Amino acid sequence: MRFSEIAGQATLKKQLIQTVKENRVSHAQLFLGPTGYGSLALAHAYAQYINCENKQEDDSCGECPSCRKYSKLIHPDLDFSYPFFAKKSDETTVNYLEQWRSAFLKNPYLSLDTWRHAVGEEKKQANINIAECHRIIKKLSLKSFEGGYKVLIMWLPEYLDKQGNALLKLIEEPPAKTLFLLVSENQDQILTTILSRTQLVKVNRLKDAEITDYLMQEKGLEKERAEQIAYLSEGNIQRIQGLIGEETSNHFELLRSWMNVCAREKGLDIIAFVEGTLAKLGRENQKSFLLYAINMMRESLLLKEGLAELVTLPELENSFAEKFSSMYKHEQIEAVINEFEKASYHIERNANPKILFLDVSLQIVLVLEYQTLPKGTLYI
Repeated sequence: MRFSEIAGQATLKKQLIQTVKENRVSHAQLFLGPTGYGSLALAHAYAQYINCENKQEDDSCGECPSCRKYSKLIHPDLDFSYPFFAKKSDETTVNYLEQWRSAFLKNPYLSLDTWRHAVGEEKKQANINIAECHRIIKKLSLKSFEGGYKVLIMWLPEYLDKQGNALLKLIEEPPAKTLFLLVSENQDQILTTILSRTQLVKVNRLKDAEITDYLMQEKGLEKERAEQIAYLSEGNIQRIQGLIGEETSNHFELLRSWMNVCAREKGLDIIAFVEGTLAKLGRENQKSFLLYAINMMRESLLLKEGLAELVTLPELENSFAEKFSSMYKHEQIEAVINEFEKASYHIERNANPKILFLDVSLQIVLVLEYQTLPKGTLYI
């Protein structure tokens, strides 16, 4: 994987490239960031750049023998370790290698749930066992096959049990040109003995504009739809995988219509809207719509508190949020957010959508009716 294939993170990419140019590659590094921010993809691109035989100014060449092998995850000096679901105590990642290659190449932003689904292990406990630690020690003790760096990328080292301390000596005193790249989502769950021996590489949240550009360039989406999905993603590329196939482009109109129906306080109109529109969205679309609605209300709350500099909404959504925040009190907006969050919780648990959205609508009517503006005022 080349850096250019990864969404955003321009500053971090430059920093990583500079460490190679200045010969400051630390032998043990921890790429830390939540699912979907690109930590695993960045670690792989970094390793590929280090071993590239024809390095470019800002990326690996993608064409030399080393890059071609890295792109297929078959380079003999590249090793992966990751949580797996051992049926026997002597099983290691070797038993899951083909599945891992397939899952990573399909989605380098994968989450543990995605990985579970890929191997068909929805309920088993994931871990990195002592047999895997011994395999790593043996593998990295061998000489480099092609004369470059030997690289171990360990995804989610927080799943190492206490026997992971067997790796300490190897991490502390590695053979020449041996590189450990740990990719974690939660540093508090990593063995402190291992954590203390690594250099931190913080992977920050992707900006909405970065995800918008990624969606337009890599997925061919129109700007308006790309902005909607970027906003819903909350900086998480993994989350957009499930949003791209959904009808997210009408979320704004849907929310505005729903709030207007509730503002008019006409019971028959509310029932018609719930049964004819909200209940028919489909469960996944209902989930993404409620997430969108929660985010919109949170932005309105920021505007209410005079924190407009923190709000980054497209023009139409921003206008709606400004009007909504001017019409209602802080407590009312918080109450609406609470209703949306409860609805999201119940949708996840397969609640009846007609009953649920009707109840939420009536609760919103109760929350919003105590206002100084004339009853039935519309937002847009």
